[in-house]
Amino acid sequence: MRLRLFALPLAFATVPAVAALSPGAVAPDFTTRGAIDGKIFRLTLSQQLKKGPVVLYFFPAAYTGGCNQEAHDFSEAVPQFQAAGATVIGMSTDTVERLAKFSQEKCAGKFAVASAGPRIVKAYDVDLGKMIPDVETKQLRAVTNRTSYVIGRDGKITFVHSNLSAADHVKLTLEAVRALK
Repeated sequence: MRLRLFALPLAFATVPAVAALSPGAVAPDFTTRGAIDGKIFRLTLSQQLKKGPVVLYFFPAAYTGGCNQEAHDFSEAVPQFQAAGATVIGMSTDTVERLAKFSQEKCAGKFAVASAGPRIVKAYDVDLGKMIPDVETKQLRAVTNRTSYVIGRDGKITFVHSNLSAADHVKLTLEAVRALK
């Protein structure tokens, strides 16, 4: 019995806590490099918010099963997000060069994906607590949790969905964007 009680806290110590910014919080502004349809550009959140609400979704790694599916699902729904006045931006810790290819191949050139450095990952509280080897650099890099934020034009977070399953991120964020009107 003692062994089990001792092992249980250790098991939980290795699992990262799932946390995210709460609705009502001000979304931290950032500038990073992103890509859309293979073209690299400078992306600033505050500039994107001038156009309307932003769906900022973090994903663990480009070219992985769930992330490929999520990118495809968001690309298919971009016309619906646009009709609701929102911009979709995907974020991961991948290099912008890798994301440029991903933006063409998996996002169908329909929305931007951007590189989230350590400051952005920390500011949005999306660190999964896991390191993976970067395909290009062979260096270990942090991986983000799969977390989707809807950010209102005023810069405040209106909706958060954090779940490693990609299944409901598009549906739930689209509902949240539509509820803003």
